Amino acid sequence: MTLKWLEQPPRFLFFTGKGGVGKTSISTATAIQLADAGKRILLVSTDAASNLDEMLGVQLSNHAVVVPGVPGLALINIDPDNAARAYRQRVIEQMGPGATADEKATVQEQLSGACTTEIASFDEFSSLLADDENHYDHIIFDTAPSGHTLRLLSLPKAWSGFLADNDQGASCLGPHSGLKMQEVRFNQALAVLSNPTLTCVVLVARPESSALTEAYRTSEELKVLGLANQRLIINGVFHASVADDPVATAIQVQARQALDNMPVGLNALPQDEIVLRAIDNVGLPALRSLLSDSHTVFAHHPPTVTVFDAKKISQLVDDLAKQNHGLIMVMGKGGVGKTTIAAALALGLVERGKAVHLSTTDPAAHLDQTLNDHVVGLTVSRIDPKVETQKYIDKVVDSKGAALNEDEKALLLEDLQSPCTEEVAVFHAFSHIVAQARSGFVVLDTAPTGHSLLLMDAAGAYHRQMISTFEKQTGSAVNVVTPLMRLQDSDYTKIILVTLAEVTPVSQAAALQEDLRRAKIEPYAWVLNRSILAAGTSDPLLLARLQGEAKQMERIRAGLSNNLFAIPFQPEPPVGIQALHKILIQ
Repeated sequence: MTLKWLEQPPRFLFFTGKGGVGKTSISTATAIQLADAGKRILLVSTDAASNLDEMLGVQLSNHAVVVPGVPGLALINIDPDNAARAYRQRVIEQMGPGATADEKATVQEQLSGACTTEIASFDEFSSLLADDENHYDHIIFDTAPSGHTLRLLSLPKAWSGFLADNDQGASCLGPHSGLKMQEVRFNQALAVLSNPTLTCVVLVARPESSALTEAYRTSEELKVLGLANQRLIINGVFHASVADDPVATAIQVQARQALDNMPVGLNALPQDEIVLRAIDNVGLPALRSLLSDSHTVFAHHPPTVTVFDAKKISQLVDDLAKQNHGLIMVMGKGGVGKTTIAAALALGLVERGKAVHLSTTDPAAHLDQTLNDHVVGLTVSRIDPKVETQKYIDKVVDSKGAALNEDEKALLLEDLQSPCTEEVAVFHAFSHIVAQARSGFVVLDTAPTGHSLLLMDAAGAYHRQMISTFEKQTGSAVNVVTPLMRLQDSDYTKIILVTLAEVTPVSQAAALQEDLRRAKIEPYAWVLNRSILAAGTSDPLLLARLQGEAKQMERIRAGLSNNLFAIPFQPEPPVGIQALHKILIQ
């Protein structure tokens, strides 16, 4: 196996791609390989749903932590909440001793929103790119799934332009004068990202059409942002060893077809392939072997645990259809098949006579591609960040602009060009869709876990703001109903957690469940997707992987969920109405 991306790598390596393609495994294995070669390496996670702690057995921190067993390797996690607290403190300190308590309280309120969390995380990210003291030979970024990463990497350009033209007024990030001190850092970050001798973006994809399509879209958007030094890694390439195994043959054929039909622009990038491994990439031995040519000897003993105790997806649709309306939110780690499950549930409800609105909050939405046809009774939409931002700006200008003179209106428009306006606009669109479930079914295909948690944070911040405002104005907030309250209402909202029977997806689904419970939101059901154990196989490598799948099944049964549904691996990609219907009748 060739490891060309490790031959004279630049100082900064960004690993990105569709959720679930193996970015974290490959970025971590790369960091270990370089550290084992004597380099000083910093591995950075920018994913709010990172599982690096589980993979390396190290507690994540927003300060560099040495990784035991790998001399020269340190790990840091950009934690959004810690970053936001530190950012708020810095902005308030910049106000100086002359600032009154009321002024500080105003700024504190301005800094309470979700966009502060975003820019604070980016602030820490920028400081790592500016590492002027050269503490490390290489800094490797394990990023969030594509849509969220594109947002992160677009911020240097967005904020540099915004701050260059604005030095007065205030935004949800506090006084612009306070932000001005960050302008130099943002410009440095932009220069580093766009310098091909310093930065390379490694696009990671599985040999699957959706992953390759998203990698191509990401590649093109990154080029527009000035990040032209790119390469591609195809992870999890499988070669069947049993000719008459339909599951193994289907996996190999699907992969070959996807690679043969790869977008031309993506195929032009320098490429490497990593073969599918029999074990989960957890722990140093597994991570070190990921980039090696060593072969595993497979045992031919089938798992003793079967998946068929889990219920069929059709039963889940029947349960949901007992009501006449409601919000169904499909959530989970990127790459687990949330979009497929959301589309199948929506189709199943329509087949049971329900009117359904199917929508998505994912910046890398694939609903149209998954459905591939029109369905009577099904409305399909997408919360498009750019479209929603412009609608939000137009609404604010219409409501406030009439009372402003030209200078004031110009200042308002400048403030609305702030990149964090997008976060506010997306939350408003999300709230509108949540409210539609009062009169019909809304099935919401959410963004991967980290991005969805930020949306939940926005719901929490809005809830606190609304309750506080009504209590101040009327003395009571008893009649207020916020989006968060609708999400907490188990009769109104059903949260469906989707996972694969692998260590990382199950761990992240469990972590997401705990985060939701802290917000007093209780998941309704778990769906185990693409189960090879349910489909059956005789291929030695796949049988070896099933040992791990069986363990995860036991783990879910042991207390994570008592309402578990399973979908077998599909020999044909579940794209189109007929393929989705097939899932429903299995």
